[in-house]
Amino acid sequence: MATESDKLRDRLDRATAHLDPPYAVVDLAAFDANATALVDRAGGKPVRVASKSVRSRDLLTRALDRPGWRGVMAFTLPEAIWLARTGVSTDVLVAYPTADRGGLAELAADPALADAVTLMVDGTEQLDLVDAVCPPGRRPALRVCLDLDASWRPLGGRVHVGVRRSPVHSARAAGALAAAVAGRPGFRLVGLMSYEAQIAGLGDAPPGQAVLGTAIRVAQRGSYRELLARRAAAVAAVRDHADLQFVNGGGTGSVAATSADPAVTEVTAGSGLYGPTLFDAYRAWRPTPAAFFACAVVRRPAPGLATVLGGGWIASGPAAESRLPRPWLPAGLKLLGPEGAGEVQTPLAGVAAAILRVGDRVWFRHAKAGELCEHVNELHLVDGDVVVATAPTYRGEGRAFL
Repeated sequence: MATESDKLRDRLDRATAHLDPPYAVVDLAAFDANATALVDRAGGKPVRVASKSVRSRDLLTRALDRPGWRGVMAFTLPEAIWLARTGVSTDVLVAYPTADRGGLAELAADPALADAVTLMVDGTEQLDLVDAVCPPGRRPALRVCLDLDASWRPLGGRVHVGVRRSPVHSARAAGALAAAVAGRPGFRLVGLMSYEAQIAGLGDAPPGQAVLGTAIRVAQRGSYRELLARRAAAVAAVRDHADLQFVNGGGTGSVAATSADPAVTEVTAGSGLYGPTLFDAYRAWRPTPAAFFACAVVRRPAPGLATVLGGGWIASGPAAESRLPRPWLPAGLKLLGPEGAGEVQTPLAGVAAAILRVGDRVWFRHAKAGELCEHVNELHLVDGDVVVATAPTYRGEGRAFL
């Protein structure tokens, strides 16, 4: 009797029989189901789509056309300008501070663009850079969002749980920076963001690591309680100096928890649309895998091995097994420890390797979401067992932002 994995493999193989690997696909039914599930988990608060996790204008638009999705979180200023100019969104928040002088000059020269794009800052040095590019009297007021560090620092700060982002950690620091922004001409303070990476971006059920999973869950609970109080205080301190239009937080792994915070007005998600392997380690919600890439078997070095061409599409982050792509279909394949996923070839072992023939496809899932798009020019959009369209990736449109 065919398993669900067998059915998925058969469907993807039939849909793409006319294509030569390597190529990538997005299963539209799974993409749309994930989009709906994320909105449901947001509990009525709008979801801002994280563009770095999608990296295709067509699929960003597909998400934004659905109820509950509003605005884009971009990862660079040139990308934000491009998305605004091409009509993807009139509400684009740049998630990280920028030192792109050309982008700042372009933003400052166009009032409509300045009204669509919001810059991220965590210090007055970034404001100084903007002023050096274009003095405040010669530009429209630029929209600014403060980045509040969401890491947890228990034991009097002797322990750091989370990523190293903004230097603005306390409500007092947030208020002081808000006062500095509000007191400078040429800027409009419109938002506050805090990304709780230790909750949203860290799976609480790592496979085969029960003790670590327990420790992660304990830390996440403590971090969440601390952040609830600190974020509320920071928002109050900032509102003393500006009428905030939004308070953004979270990511795919914390949509439900972050949206439950009364101080937050919107949440961000993106990776959950594609469902990469890093989210297999989450208990609360696991997206349906929607994005895959196929490689062709090109040789059989031994009876129990099959080698595909390519496959080494490694994800960013710590150099660990969790960042490797995972051979997904047919089920029962695994990478070889000494070789991993190779630049030009990837040998695979496992029960399924014995039955693979030269020319067969092996379907992989990427460890992260949008980084898959840096390896292909287009995504083949699958509906059932048919490719119904292709969506250019950023790379396919000649755009490489990072």
